[in-house]
Order: sequence, then C-alpha cells, then structure tokens
Amino acid sequence: MRALVVDPKVPAGLSFAEVPEPTPGPHQVLIDIAAISLNRGEVVRKEAVPGTVPGWDASGTVAVAASDGSGPPVGTRVVTMNKMGGFAERRVVGVDQLSVIPESVSFVDAASLPVAGITGLGAVRAIGPIVGRRVLIIGAAGGVGRFATQFAHKAGAYVIASVGSSERGKGLDELGADEVVVGVDPVADGLDAALDTVGGPALIAAWNRLRPGGIVVSIGRAAREDTVFLAYDTPMRDNLRLLCYNHTGPITEDLDYLLSLVSRKELDTQIDFTGSWTKMEEAVLLLKDRKLRGKAVLTIG
Repeated sequence: MRALVVDPKVPAGLSFAEVPEPTPGPHQVLIDIAAISLNRGEVVRKEAVPGTVPGWDASGTVAVAASDGSGPPVGTRVVTMNKMGGFAERRVVGVDQLSVIPESVSFVDAASLPVAGITGLGAVRAIGPIVGRRVLIIGAAGGVGRFATQFAHKAGAYVIASVGSSERGKGLDELGADEVVVGVDPVADGLDAALDTVGGPALIAAWNRLRPGGIVVSIGRAAREDTVFLAYDTPMRDNLRLLCYNHTGPITEDLDYLLSLVSRKELDTQIDFTGSWTKMEEAVLLLKDRKLRGKAVLTIG
C-alpha cells in the first residue's frame, strides 16, 4: 500500500513509499483511511526512524472488523488515534483507539480532533473549576490552543489568548478569547491559571504572573528551549503548582464527546489547510514555519 514514510533527506521530512499491508490482531480493526491530520509534534521529531510510517490522527471506514467480535462492524465510519501508522492508505488500531463518526460530521472534521482536541480538553479539565477565573493560553493560535480556547470559554473562564503575531491571532475572539495578546509581556499579574504549549521563557513568564494558589499546565515545548526556574522559585512561592499534562488511556469517551460537539455545531475544528495528501509537503512546511492558524487535514484517495 502507499504511505508517507519518514525521510530526513527531504525538506518536509516525509516522502511517499510502498509499505507492507498491516494485519489486525483479534482486538483490532483495519481502517481504509479517508483523511489524516498533521500535528507539529509528529513532523518535527528528530528521533523518528527513517522508513517508518508516522501519523497519530486518521479517519476512515472499517474494512475488517475485530475478529474477537469487539468494536464496530465493517462499513462503520470512524476516527482513530495511535502513535504510528496514520499516514497511509490503511491502518490497524485497537477498538479502544477509535470512535464512531456521526453522519453529520465529515471525515475531514473528524480527523482534526484526536490529538489536538483531546489534549486541549484534558488540559483545561486539569486546571480545575475556572468559572470567572483569568486563564492564559500560550500558543493559542495552534491546533491545541484553538481547541483549548473554546473549552476554557465554555467553562466560564476569562480567556487571554497569547500568540506569536497579530496575524496568527485572527479569529480567536470569535472562539471565546476575551483578550488576544502577542507574547506574554502584555499580560497583567494575577493569573489564576496558564495553559502552555510553548515552554521555555514563556512558561516562566506565565509562572511569574500567577496569583497565590495558581497553576501552570504544561502540554508542549514548541519553542524547543529550556525552561529555567530561579533558585528556590519553584518550591517556595505562594503554593503554586506546575502540572505536565499528557493524555493516557482509552480515547473513545473523549472522542465521542468532541464529535457530539462538532455534530451540534458547538465546537469549531479550526481547519486552516485542507487538500489531497499529495500536498503534504506544502502543509508540513506551513506547519513547521508556524504559518497555520489551526489544523491541517489531508485527504487520501
């Protein structure tokens, strides 16, 4: 079958190749993939093994049902998440790594949800109750940030969206951001919480603006810079908390919820680039250069 494989010799880091067909186990299904979503973390990984098929997010149709009788039947439209194998014509996933797509939701919208949607949802939940609280979202222009902005707004927070440039901040006010700022410097002290996808000095700046009892939820390090606290700052200051968030465990319940929101038009998937996977190089370079506002989704076939 045709797939995108890791290729460090080309600018996008991916190239097309023929790879062996995957074979499902008893508790797995085989999916004919219709759409894939790109995430920055999977296209900039320096440790990726050449020739392997990356890809976390993919939507499509069940071609072979799980032989143990679990999971959806052949022909069911599903969205899937796994650490590898999504950038191909077919993939194998466990029945706890997928969710059935409602008829009113497209393959493209569904493919945008797993990594970015689940991460944004889980990170906002990790903050705790935020009705009336001032919440800073650093990296709000990206896929995770745009989902997190919507969830924080839905939860009743006063949302401050921090972006890298005014251009990248466009549309965040429509998603519920009460303020859109460039960088962290314009943000006043007294934050109840910050959700950070960037790391490095931005995380420290957010930490220094927390009120007593505040929390920073770290979910990424897009800056690729070290995060350095001053001596004694972490354990000694005002009962502050730093939580490093990463989703673990089955995804079906959260994906079902996200799909239901999209179906009811209560969640905007914020897809900024879509097209055939033959446009992969263009999409990857836009993502690497931080020129996307939201998600990039590619269709297969």
